[in-house]
Amino acid sequence: EKYGMLVGGVDTHRMDLSSMIMLKDNHIWSQGSITRAVQRARAVGGFSLKVEVECQSELDATEAIEAGADIVMLDNMKGNVLSEAAANLKKKWSGTRKFLVEASGGITEDNITEYFHPDVDILSMGSLSQGVPHVDFSLKIKKAL
Repeated sequence: EKYGMLVGGVDTHRMDLSSMIMLKDNHIWSQGSITRAVQRARAVGGFSLKVEVECQSELDATEAIEAGADIVMLDNMKGNVLSEAAANLKKKWSGTRKFLVEASGGITEDNITEYFHPDVDILSMGSLSQGVPHVDFSLKIKKAL
């Protein structure tokens, strides 16, 4: 499904675990803080792998950016909360840090326009590739008479 999206022109989140370091809640909890998780990820991944941090709040995202994250995923934020957080982060770090803001969680084809905002760089939609029905087809070879 993911390869099909890539062939269709969609920029996939990552093709496999070696494409980027994504720090989710379990990784952060195991390290004690976002800062420590980003530092450990950088030590393992070096300069060549981007580090993305799943953030539950603007405060989490600020810590991730301070620690050197390349992408902050604002997870399950909607409407004004998302817009304000993205705008505040871009304004705060303008000219000093380069990072991308990603919105994720509950985004579908039906509600995607609610997530459009000039300060949101990436919209993640798992619904595009999860649960796509498979085509059942077969090829029958008949013996020539």
